[in-house]
Amino acid sequence: MSLPLLLEQPGFVAVDKPAGVPVIPGRDGAADCVRTRLEQQLGRPVWVVHRLDRDTSGVLLFALDAATHRTLSMAFEGGQVAKRYLALVEGRLEAPVLIDRPLVEARKSRMRIAREGEEGKSAQTLIKPRTVFAAATLVEAEPITGRTHQIRVHLQSIGHPLLFDHQYGRKTPLTQTDLGGSGDSVVLARTPLHAERLKYEGLTIQAPISADLAAALALLSG
Repeated sequence: MSLPLLLEQPGFVAVDKPAGVPVIPGRDGAADCVRTRLEQQLGRPVWVVHRLDRDTSGVLLFALDAATHRTLSMAFEGGQVAKRYLALVEGRLEAPVLIDRPLVEARKSRMRIAREGEEGKSAQTLIKPRTVFAAATLVEAEPITGRTHQIRVHLQSIGHPLLFDHQYGRKTPLTQTDLGGSGDSVVLARTPLHAERLKYEGLTIQAPISADLAAALALLSG
């Protein structure tokens, strides 16, 4: 299946990554991944600039040459790229909050908040409510640092975990009934995290909200 191209530039392309597909081949040995799909689609090699979790949808950049790859990689590492995610979380979050809590590695490829006295990696995320529902909130998450699973762990730490998260929260997929509708059809079976926007050197690249998140929001809206 072809990947939607959000932007094409001489040195890089931005794609709308589908949820459920890894950026590169996974540990399970499965060959299908976004990079392979894009190389087949463009008929040329591409370089991975940054990563999104398998379940996360949205804006993803790939370089088309080694020089651009170096430039973009350094821009991400240097905090020159502004990122904004959408996340669907438990509970009502009605005011912005800046989460500044260092992270450390935990078991089973997880991360956790550093305990007092532990030397964790600094991590800051700005969270802003976009739409508040009866028992859930659609928030904007702007990571100031770029740690593994940062948004998910930070949201969990303030009592607003993602509505579905097999590693850090609820492990049962959400049905129509769970989201305020009627019926047993599964609506959300992945972490509801969407890389909505990237800003870099005057460029703004935005990905439309995915179909499953749109369906969940429609049900929550009644």
